[in-house]
Amino acid sequence: MSSRAGSVGGGSSSGGGSSAGGGGAVPLAVLLRREVASERTASERPELHSGLFSQAKKGEDFTFLKPDCERLPGVPSSSFSAFGLFDGHNGNGAAIYTKENLLNNILSAVPADLNREDWLAALPRALVAAFVKTDKDFQTKARSSGTTVTFVIIDGLVITVASVGDSRCVLEAEGSIYHLSSDHRFDASKEEVDRVIESGGDVGRLNVVGGAEIGPLRCWPGGLCLSRSIGDQDVGQFIVPVPLVKQVKLSTAGGRLIIASDGVWDALSPEVAFNCSRELPPEPAAEQIVKTAVHSKGLRDDTTCIVVDIIAERTNSSMPLPKKQPGIGVFKNMFCKKKSSDSSSHADREYMDPDIVEEIFEDGCAFLSRRLDSEYPVRNMFKLFICAICQVELKPNQGISVHEDSSQPGSLRRWDGPFLCQSCQEKKEAMEGKRRSRDSSRSSE
Repeated sequence: MSSRAGSVGGGSSSGGGSSAGGGGAVPLAVLLRREVASERTASERPELHSGLFSQAKKGEDFTFLKPDCERLPGVPSSSFSAFGLFDGHNGNGAAIYTKENLLNNILSAVPADLNREDWLAALPRALVAAFVKTDKDFQTKARSSGTTVTFVIIDGLVITVASVGDSRCVLEAEGSIYHLSSDHRFDASKEEVDRVIESGGDVGRLNVVGGAEIGPLRCWPGGLCLSRSIGDQDVGQFIVPVPLVKQVKLSTAGGRLIIASDGVWDALSPEVAFNCSRELPPEPAAEQIVKTAVHSKGLRDDTTCIVVDIIAERTNSSMPLPKKQPGIGVFKNMFCKKKSSDSSSHADREYMDPDIVEEIFEDGCAFLSRRLDSEYPVRNMFKLFICAICQVELKPNQGISVHEDSSQPGSLRRWDGPFLCQSCQEKKEAMEGKRRSRDSSRSSE
């Protein structure tokens, strides 16, 4: 399920591999400086146009559209846009709570004084921390409901997507389709099935009279078919809120995003969704996608769609889609054509402007010791004595390393940060099945 090196196009799976065909890593700094060199600075943003349409069956889908955000109030160069889709189940409490709190939790997890380059590099870890904090805080208020989350941050031509559950975000750019999220359904990933079982969950299909098994794989008790969500405490802590995070950079041709709930994707493929709405502005496009989905399979579930057009001035003519090459490392160039005639050693001159979409980052690992590591994804930009999840201050002797395995005291780099407060450490242990094991061993004594 986890990968720091995987293709952004052609599907939601990811996999590592060695570099081939000269597809070397491209630091984010190079991408951003190239953007400035092509006369698109942080204050000269592409135009964004968005639209929303929804047909309700249960009233559990909620959306978040905020095209004008600022990391630093009153500083236009710190602007970004945020879009979110929250598909609730077993009630709407988790969806509403996440909609109201997730963005604030993301911004709280990023140091306020970062420049744009560091802010974008810090987003993957901040998104993980914010998803887990939102889940932890919500579970103190209500236990039964849950929600999928697909959350998109657009800063210039850089798109960062974090997702849990089975709502999807799909990009069309330069005539190709890119999956920026992944379905966290048990049927879609054996790795997720294995993880949940190893953490203490029971995964199987519904048994009916006669012993036959029907329907999708589900986690029991509860019968949830998702392996990741926010909420769902009644199902088990091994249904984790740790998101898949993907970060890509568009070319100056721009692109179109479709963010939609499973009511759309259970009826339409991404190709059909883009084709049926082509040439339409975002709001009529979203309406057309929803109506096409409902016409195909009926209104069986809340069916919601957000369409975002990212319009940037084209400086290069379209190029044929190059052969995809596997990459390696956290920051990498997947779809960038390397110069052959320039012998300059300067990093900025090693690459041409991207022909289509470049993948900067991807990770779907479910374990916080990796996702919150002090070097994740590039270097330590975070305060040492702050809880990496809830951001409370810690005294030097209070923090518990994310690398500590509490079932084996002293075994795993207990002195290395970042650190968690006691309650967030307990949350981490529960998500990994360790707290259940410890509690069971105590009860048997």
